[in-house]
Amino acid sequence: MNRRTLLKTSVAGLFFAGTTGVAPLFAAPSEVPERIKAAGKLRIGGVTDAAPTFRKDMRSDEWSGIFIDVGRALAEDMGVELEIVTTTWGNSVLDLQADKIDLMFGLNPTPERRKAIDFSDAVFNNAFTLICHEDAIFETWEEYNRPEIRIAVDAGSSHDATVTRMLPKATILRFESVAEASIALQSGRADAQCFVMMLGLPVVKKNPSMGTIVAPEPLQATTSHAGFQRTGDTALQDYVNAWLAERRESGFIQEAVIRNMALVGVTPEDFPANVQL
Repeated sequence: MNRRTLLKTSVAGLFFAGTTGVAPLFAAPSEVPERIKAAGKLRIGGVTDAAPTFRKDMRSDEWSGIFIDVGRALAEDMGVELEIVTTTWGNSVLDLQADKIDLMFGLNPTPERRKAIDFSDAVFNNAFTLICHEDAIFETWEEYNRPEIRIAVDAGSSHDATVTRMLPKATILRFESVAEASIALQSGRADAQCFVMMLGLPVVKKNPSMGTIVAPEPLQATTSHAGFQRTGDTALQDYVNAWLAERRESGFIQEAVIRNMALVGVTPEDFPANVQL
């Protein structure tokens, strides 16, 4: 069994384990924070149209997504109800500060956000990938690091920062939006476009003519975290960090990610073989 087959077999195992309805056993790592216990509920923010992380069915009002599954399991292990409060990525920090929600999954701890709120440890890693034309498929960043290789990015994004750092010799084409960068790739003006994997996989799945998704070595990744209101009391943050560590170890987090990628049409076989969540 080669490396790719081995990884896909293990990923598929995680995927199908999540369909049995049997949750892994969990021993609470510490006492449930008093304010959550007293309220009897855990309030998390939810973004209505952000699959695979969050999605709300407007007809049934049912929520789904990676962070909905994670939030439900966290609330269940705390012995409280889960309350999902509709927000946006742009408003979520303000909602934390206004005490409308207890935590917000899916936030990256940028320097500006760190000035306003606190963060958990990483929930999962999100690898940086390249969607490439057939004649620009390579295994390493260094092979892309040439002036004749044109990389499209959305200016000022984490994609831009990663490509700028990893490919100083490449020709970097910066656009105002992801969509404009994708048009450059489709039109042949660019050889590749940088995406975090969670965004890149659905793009290729929906439109295979875009190219092939590659996770160059050495792997580069951003991390997804939970944000908390800064109160001086770290009880909730400490509990969530201990809970996340155990849930990552058990494979629950990876399974939640893989299962919910189906919301955007992505299967376990679509993941790059060298990527681990």
